[in-house]
Amino acid sequence: MNLFLAEHNKLWKRNGVKICVLLCFFYVVIVGNILTFQWFSFGSNDDATSSFGNHFDGYDMIKESQAYARTFGELTDETIQRMVRDYQRLKAEGKDREREWMDRGIIDNWLETLWPELKDSARYETMITYVDADQLTGFYERRQQAVEDFLKISGQTGGEQEYLLKMESKVQKPFRYQWVESWSQLLGSILADLGMVMALFLAIVLSPLFAGEWHSNTGGMILATRNGWRQAARTKIMVGFAFTLEFFTLLAGGMLTAQLFFLGFSGWDMPIQTIKLIAVAPINMLGAELYEYGFTLLGVIGYAGVVMLISAAVRNHILALLLSLFVVYGPMMISSYLPMGLQKALDLLPLVGSGTDIFRTNTFHLFGTYIWSPWLLLIVPVLLGLLCVPFAVKCWARKG
Repeated sequence: MNLFLAEHNKLWKRNGVKICVLLCFFYVVIVGNILTFQWFSFGSNDDATSSFGNHFDGYDMIKESQAYARTFGELTDETIQRMVRDYQRLKAEGKDREREWMDRGIIDNWLETLWPELKDSARYETMITYVDADQLTGFYERRQQAVEDFLKISGQTGGEQEYLLKMESKVQKPFRYQWVESWSQLLGSILADLGMVMALFLAIVLSPLFAGEWHSNTGGMILATRNGWRQAARTKIMVGFAFTLEFFTLLAGGMLTAQLFFLGFSGWDMPIQTIKLIAVAPINMLGAELYEYGFTLLGVIGYAGVVMLISAAVRNHILALLLSLFVVYGPMMISSYLPMGLQKALDLLPLVGSGTDIFRTNTFHLFGTYIWSPWLLLIVPVLLGLLCVPFAVKCWARKG
């Protein structure tokens, strides 16, 4: 325990670690959450003095949008027709602020996906501004057809199609409806990017954990201590994982505090299909948020294990940093040039995949059984990281 506390204090006392934590917290919590909610994304429009074109009034706009959305309750043909009529009426009356309360982008995506025949290609306006609301009928029948058509276009037929449609059949209908845009922003961008941001700072902090000892000429001294190289290596690895958990907890705590203040959990029971109609997973917004937090937590633990193996395997801390960054960012650079099977395989590496896979229909076919990709993306990365631990110990020992 004394050795663990000494190594833990040593890590946190490094100025570089403190700077990394503060910079990441500022970017993720202050910029990525608080300013996004209050200004960048949800502030009211048409502020000519703002670089983002928005007023600094996101909190008020969010509460007004949530209150307006609560007047609908469920998604039916009638409520969609009412949404479109409301938008067109408010536009005609010049009530721009009231129009901003609506899920304009979300509704327009529904219209283009389910009623493409009503789109006027000669007009440079979004469909919600001109479509005849009376023609918007058969929402759930059209959505079901859209899901089946998408699977066929994607080549997901036979047993895979049956597996995915069986999953989709568990989605409760009619859909609960609250304000969708906030959840779309939270799940599709704010929370989805957390792992990628953490990867950069984790690489900077953890890559010198072993390799940095050689750079500072203390490696030999540590290996010669009465605790022995094996215990020293295990202690360093425990410290690395402890720091990763502390780092994640700090960021997640800040993000959840900002969410509770600005958004609360209003609309938690909406299905994710309100964000992406052709999603097949029977998951609501709260379930999706828990999944993405879990995906990020397990992903950073797995990534920490990989980084510490690299650090133990090389003596140059700069090389360890570059290799650590390549592990997560390299596959993203080459993924689009690879066959789909290899792309899906690379997604199993820690933090290479995305928590937003819950909105997709990707599967793996293993041992004659189809497995929805988000389950493997949750489990495999952390297992890979933990498998790196004994190899990191051996690499450190070999250098001693």
